[in-house]
Amino acid sequence: MNAAQGTVGSDPVILATAGYDHTVRFWQAHSGICTRTVQHQDSVSFTGARRGRPPPPAPALWVSPLQQHPRGGGADCTLLKHAPFAPFCCRSRNLQCQRIFQVNAPINCVCLHPNQAELIVGDQSGAIHIWDLKTDHNEQLIPEPEVSVNSVHIDPDASYMAAVNSSGNCYVWNLTGGIGEEVTQLIPKTKIPAHNRYALQCKFSPDSTLLATCSADQTCKIWRTSNFSLMTELSIKSNNPGETSRGWMWDCAFSGDSQYIVTASSDNLARLWCVETGEIKREYSGHQKAVVCLAFNDSVLG
Repeated sequence: MNAAQGTVGSDPVILATAGYDHTVRFWQAHSGICTRTVQHQDSVSFTGARRGRPPPPAPALWVSPLQQHPRGGGADCTLLKHAPFAPFCCRSRNLQCQRIFQVNAPINCVCLHPNQAELIVGDQSGAIHIWDLKTDHNEQLIPEPEVSVNSVHIDPDASYMAAVNSSGNCYVWNLTGGIGEEVTQLIPKTKIPAHNRYALQCKFSPDSTLLATCSADQTCKIWRTSNFSLMTELSIKSNNPGETSRGWMWDCAFSGDSQYIVTASSDNLARLWCVETGEIKREYSGHQKAVVCLAFNDSVLG
């Protein structure tokens, strides 16, 4: 991405944010101008969240980038997050559930393996499920019992998988297998005490050299995957002694060249940062309540 121009070739940068103000906003990433606002009715209330635990995750709809279903049926998958877990066929006029994966706790997060044949599912009991879509077989691992897994992600090279939880810890595994009929094997790599409050999101960069983690501690931290040391800390903490908190860092997404990252936070803003320096390049202001998720794509679409 060119931060000054915000376009790659003739294709525009796609940046969308959604918040608790019942709106989805589309932005010109390079200028910070909101180009379109879409109203939506669904939202989540923090009311009823247990003391000492994070509130329930926002309802989410995730559409896979599959060109063909892993079984070769040519159907895209739409995945609804919350137990039970169900992929739907999007190419039918009426959504058709392809199969159901039942777990014993609410599902917080889902990640599609780059091999497009396995799904990684994290739930509130602390379990991570590896679901083979071809065979319907699943394996389970539990990094910390009864500590909610809030996000899982696999890097584009399928070398690493990361997961973050409500203790603020980030777990990383080396991945082997996952080719042909061979199922993916997870080998523990490291545990990072990334944050001192709930960790909410983890994302690898497109070039697989960086890992970002977002937290309720008002920071997004960038880690080098070469040794998982801290590279940059992006903070929205106020320097004003009278202002105690600007809220949580909910979500993030890297630019296609891995040099920039966009974050979403509870202070009603999305921000574009330089990964190396931690400098804020742009702020996206318009939401009236917390911005809790975003989508960002500045790659050339072929």
